[in-house]
Amino acid sequence: MSAVRTVLGDVAPGDLGVCDAHDHLFFGSPRLPGQELRSVAAARAELVAFREQGGGAVVQWTPYGLGRRAADLPPLSRETGVHVVAATGLHQAVHYDEDTLAGLRSRLAEVFVSELTEGIGTSGVRAGLVKVAGGFHALDAHARWTMAAAAEAQHATGAAIAVHLEMGTGALDVVDLLCGELGVPPHRVVLGHLNRSPDLVVHRQAARSGCYLAFDGPSLAHHATDWRMPDAVRALADAGFGDRVLLGADTTTAAARSVSGGPGMPYLLRRVRSRLVHAVGEELVRRVLTENPGRAFGAEWP
Repeated sequence: MSAVRTVLGDVAPGDLGVCDAHDHLFFGSPRLPGQELRSVAAARAELVAFREQGGGAVVQWTPYGLGRRAADLPPLSRETGVHVVAATGLHQAVHYDEDTLAGLRSRLAEVFVSELTEGIGTSGVRAGLVKVAGGFHALDAHARWTMAAAAEAQHATGAAIAVHLEMGTGALDVVDLLCGELGVPPHRVVLGHLNRSPDLVVHRQAARSGCYLAFDGPSLAHHATDWRMPDAVRALADAGFGDRVLLGADTTTAAARSVSGGPGMPYLLRRVRSRLVHAVGEELVRRVLTENPGRAFGAEWP
């Protein structure tokens, strides 16, 4: 049977509750100096605030080497009552030094499989998805390498692959590579950041492939497209693809957390949910927040 692999163990997809399908409790990158998500206390407060708005689960897309703090996730989940899903995977090359990448060169798929089935480092916490990344309107050699390893891990475990699309672009190239060339079933692929490139034709083409489409935000960097997201979701729903849509807050900097004065995780339920209800109706929004994530991230684990 399908199960979502959380940091406290596998749970039935229907037990997730209201799910933030793309976010970060911990994250750090040399590209965002001084904005690292490192505070356990702040992560706890953010989860509590999310829970108070009716939240039940958070899928953390932070991959290998970017400060996942896997050992801190189980106690946070227990203390707050919010399910947490951790990720393995690898981001764009610019987020890593050369030594880190060189050390993974011949064993990347092996690392992904190990973190999905045995645990992240010595924490014993198993990841529940693989996160990789494309580039701006293109897939470079690093993206192709990481996606090939992700596909190998997916075939071995059944895990979903979540893809950072740079500025929301390159979705169809990712579909061609992962689902075409590498043979990953489309329903095991989640395409992230599509709100950042509100091309409704591309959205429909990506949804028609069978992949899930994640809309996340808001953010300072991409606020110019945030207001178009309800129209994009409505267009997908009208085309019969409401079951392909996921929603997330994608909190990547300390300043973006609600406990620091930003929108953070609670904003997804405090404001985005009601705005989407106005666009597509309460029943579809309920399914997008509860049923779709369970299908997207649930797997028949070996």
